[in-house]
Amino acid sequence: MTVQTIDLLVRAVAGGDRAAFERLYLLMERPLFRFARLKLNDPFRSADIVHEVFLEVWRRAAEFQGKSSARTWMFAIAYRKIVDTYRREGRLSYQEELPEQIDDSADATSVLVAAEQAEAVRECLGRLRVEHRLAIELTFYEDMGYREIAEIAGVPEGTVKSRVFHAKQLLMRCLAARLRIG
Repeated sequence: MTVQTIDLLVRAVAGGDRAAFERLYLLMERPLFRFARLKLNDPFRSADIVHEVFLEVWRRAAEFQGKSSARTWMFAIAYRKIVDTYRREGRLSYQEELPEQIDDSADATSVLVAAEQAEAVRECLGRLRVEHRLAIELTFYEDMGYREIAEIAGVPEGTVKSRVFHAKQLLMRCLAARLRIG
């Protein structure tokens, strides 16, 4: 999947091309679902978010101006819908699933330690403010650059850098206290 391919597909969707919309869906459904699932920890609500994103893309593709990549535009739509979900539910934090990093050849003690560490990371991420958590997740789980995250979140690039910096500091403090290291 290339950024140019997605941009071309969105332009075709703007012209009412249903085949382009289907191809766009096949390319972007999984990344958008994974993004929403990390934030909401609910596969059903995540699927609803993805559905809403694609409805909005179908309706507003002609409004896409190309100031960012179409991929960034779609993630920004998902981001706004996730934030709206938080607001509707009145919650500022959530628990998300992170894959546990367990070595297949590890003994039982190593497996227990790894599970404790994964739980510590989940707990510490859950304590971050929404803005910090989303900045960390977009940076490290979605492998996005600061500029792209800034476009998605609708904030200056410097704000994203600051959020990632502070979130990493907060995570390190939380993990050090939780795991009794440092």
